[in-house]
Amino acid sequence: MDNFSTLIGGIAGDGINEAGITVSRLFSRLGYHIYMYYDYPSLIRGGHNFSIVRASGQKIAAHMDRIDVLVALNQETVEKHTSRLKDRSFVIYDADKVKLDDTKHKGCGLTITQILKEAAAPAVMKNTCIIGGYCKVVGIDWAVLEDVLKKHMPKKLDLNLLVARQGYDQATEFCHIDSHLEKQDQKPLPIITGNQAISLGLIKAGLGAYVAYPMTPSSSVLDFMAKFGPQFGLKVIHPESEIAVMLMAQGFAYAGVKAAVGTSGGGFCLMTEGLSLAGMAEMPVVVVMAQRTGPSTGLPTYTAQGDLHFVLNAGQGEFPRFIVAPGDAEEAYYWSCVALNMAWKFQVPSFVLTDKIVSESQYSFDIHNAGDLTGELKEQAQQAPLLWDGQGTYKRYIYTETGVSPLAFPPQKGQVIKTDSYTHDESGITSEDPQITRETSDKRQRKGQFMAADLERYETVKVFGDEKSKTALLCWGSNKGACMEAAIKLGLRVIQVLVLSPFPERKLKDALQGVERLLAVECNSTGQLARLAAFYGIKIQAQDQILKYDGRPFSVEDLLAQLGRALA
Repeated sequence: MDNFSTLIGGIAGDGINEAGITVSRLFSRLGYHIYMYYDYPSLIRGGHNFSIVRASGQKIAAHMDRIDVLVALNQETVEKHTSRLKDRSFVIYDADKVKLDDTKHKGCGLTITQILKEAAAPAVMKNTCIIGGYCKVVGIDWAVLEDVLKKHMPKKLDLNLLVARQGYDQATEFCHIDSHLEKQDQKPLPIITGNQAISLGLIKAGLGAYVAYPMTPSSSVLDFMAKFGPQFGLKVIHPESEIAVMLMAQGFAYAGVKAAVGTSGGGFCLMTEGLSLAGMAEMPVVVVMAQRTGPSTGLPTYTAQGDLHFVLNAGQGEFPRFIVAPGDAEEAYYWSCVALNMAWKFQVPSFVLTDKIVSESQYSFDIHNAGDLTGELKEQAQQAPLLWDGQGTYKRYIYTETGVSPLAFPPQKGQVIKTDSYTHDESGITSEDPQITRETSDKRQRKGQFMAADLERYETVKVFGDEKSKTALLCWGSNKGACMEAAIKLGLRVIQVLVLSPFPERKLKDALQGVERLLAVECNSTGQLARLAAFYGIKIQAQDQILKYDGRPFSVEDLLAQLGRALA
């Protein structure tokens, strides 16, 4: 079996996300690579929620529209998703709530309401019950499900096992689907979200404090840090607003504690004045900026890549910044570590620019594919920033060849540790002198130049697919997965830009050698990466921009169809 997709649907409160994660874990136990997309409205209860779990023998990072099994906890799921079914697809449903009268597809109905009533189980366990039936239908042994439930659902374990077993037994042999499901010859990999990977990467690099106000889709970073941070000595704080978040993080940095913040577009709007403070005061801070559909509130729980130019230009005045946009969980782990290092090495704001898809999707995570965090990079991850040697009088903003001044943290006996949002001299004393104004501006620009030179050691642009193809797809962030699969099917080259500031102009132009037609694939309406590339002389015609801006990500089939039209 090369690919097997399952869609699980119901309302908020039915445990749709948890059911999807359970199915992901089941396939992972059998050695499959996993990608799970979770679609939900901004409602606490009600609305239509669904998870698409895709299992493959190969590494994947995108979902497919066509599914092999539909798991329906309500009638709406059948009505909305019947069109996704293949001729041999199967439907597993709650027979107490769902009717299959109008579908030609084979189905298996479970009396879930009755099973829960007889077991005196809460309604939320309907997902466990139907997953039991799912395992029987697709040919997953009971022992595998039992092991997954024991490890991941320790609360009310006996009751979960009881209702899962009854669902399993009620799905008779007659309901079995011929899925050719075989155990893969590869070890199971952990399954994590991009936000969890970001958290682990920051912790790996020595994070000391995480400060955030919850805002989807960055909120689960705060949740993860609050849950596991104490194990790493982390201070985790939820202040009253995003304004306080940014300022508190810089307070930590002033005291020598590596800090990060998390938000989405609307929250970042409130942080921009504080961001300028970090630029002028040369305070290192990492911003996890998880994009969602805007403007304003937009679609709070859906995706977009509409904030690239906002992040590139946020804050008044001119100051350097580091921006990276990972395309999956493994890149999120690696580049979050690098982002924290860059912030402290060059004393600049540093961004992990993600989106709802990278942040909240579930991925099989192989740490050996997550970048080389050994050797030199491991040393950097554990390396202290440039520190004052303690000789003479401390000058916080002393001019240097690289623009980076040595740090000192209070208290220092006999020394004043100043930081200043105003134009200032080397000692941090405010000044309106024109020469000092030019010198401080030059100092900031030198930092940006040396940061760009330092990044030459990193793979800031990646090339996939047929590297000799004269037609290439240009992408960033979460579109990586769909572009890679489409390129393999169509024999194209894929060029992924990971670092967006300082922009890797030379490496991108090297990757474009031999390309005669370049198509930009983005989830926004204006081609934001294409516009950025044009600034460096890389022109992409409007008809060669494949843009999706309905709040949903590209599926593999969707992108293939759009590429087919563009290439025709």
